[in-house]
Amino acid sequence: MSHTPPPPPPSNAGGYPPPGQGGYPPPGQGGYPPPGPYGPVPPGGPAPTSKKSWFARHKVLTGIGGLVLVVMFATALGGGAEEQEGSAPSAGASSDAGAGAADDVTAPEEEAAEEEAPAEEAPAEVAPGIGATVADGKFEFVVTQVETGVAQVGDEFFNQTAQGQFVLVHVTVTNIGDQAQYFDGSSQKLLDTAGRTHSADTGAAIYLGDTESFLNQINPGNTVEGVVVFDVPVDAQLASIELHDSPFSGGVTVALG
Repeated sequence: MSHTPPPPPPSNAGGYPPPGQGGYPPPGQGGYPPPGPYGPVPPGGPAPTSKKSWFARHKVLTGIGGLVLVVMFATALGGGAEEQEGSAPSAGASSDAGAGAADDVTAPEEEAAEEEAPAEEAPAEVAPGIGATVADGKFEFVVTQVETGVAQVGDEFFNQTAQGQFVLVHVTVTNIGDQAQYFDGSSQKLLDTAGRTHSADTGAAIYLGDTESFLNQINPGNTVEGVVVFDVPVDAQLASIELHDSPFSGGVTVALG
């Protein structure tokens, strides 16, 4: 008859002896708390509890801070909208201001144009004519006669023919200074209506005899009568003569037209 060994005792899961055996006191005794609703407490004590965040621990301050942020954000949005609404009419105002600025800019330009516009020219001063007494420097002049269209000067033996036509200007010269002064016919200028200036022909004046127009010295208070000869184109229209007491004087104009 075979002998059947008895079944082994039930194994303890986790390797721990049953309570009350192996030197371990029953639950609730010996300093161990009774097992909780979720099973026995593992060795080493209960699991550490997690710490709450600052915001969780200060819910009131967090709520107040969030409210402040919401108010600030809403204020910022409202201010931006007001600025946009306020800037909308400023576009028209800016256009008006731009138009006003343009008027301000054009106004000085118009004033400048008015200032630059030439004023009405004063009537041209009429130069003294034949027979009038004029003066330049130490000499006083009177043009007494003008001969035009002269083809030749001199006599049948000694003469000179004009390139165009000779113009003979008869003039009296008086020294109104206090020293002797030379009257030189070559210092005189004849102007025509085309704006051309003609020099005296002192060579032709020699053939006229006693013309008193070539380096004639005149003492103070004395008067001489001379003839100044010019060789000009045939079609020249005389305008005036400039009379000088010396080659470097300003001269005085006598109208011949």
